[in-house]
Amino acid sequence: MPRALIIVALVALTACGSRQDTADRDTNLRQLRNSSGSPEEFSIVPNKPLQAPETLAELPPPTPGGTNRTDQTPLQDAVAVLGGNPSRLDPQAGIGAGDQALVTRASRFGRESDIRAELAVADQAFRERRRLFNWRIVPEDTYNRAYRDQALDPYASLEAARRAGALTPSAPPE
Repeated sequence: MPRALIIVALVALTACGSRQDTADRDTNLRQLRNSSGSPEEFSIVPNKPLQAPETLAELPPPTPGGTNRTDQTPLQDAVAVLGGNPSRLDPQAGIGAGDQALVTRASRFGRESDIRAELAVADQAFRERRRLFNWRIVPEDTYNRAYRDQALDPYASLEAARRAGALTPSAPPE
């Protein structure tokens, strides 16, 4: 009898617990917002130290809403440490010479300059339509549920490529 009582007590104790931590950990991979109301600890980054120029004429013009000299640039810093050119990461620089042939080939039938914004609006509308019937008692990854009809079967694609004669790497078993 004491063993059954201990099992019932453990079940009751775990039923009182919250799955919030595991739910947050699982869904934060796709939902990039902090819903806890607390500051996001990974978004707090200290600025670079201030540097005084030799003369005030060397100060760059202000850029409201833009970047400052003291803003952290982790990607550019990593590229510089690894021996690359950090200016190639600047989105205002346009298309680099190394990528020009790829962009020309990909846009041979035309391209829209605002495709990212257009796709973001279409994606939001699609997920809003799917949200009407997208509720569950048990938390689940909503991104995969919304797009499961459009997902490719990797093993079927692998087999099709192998049947077509393409050399393919090995894949883990299903």
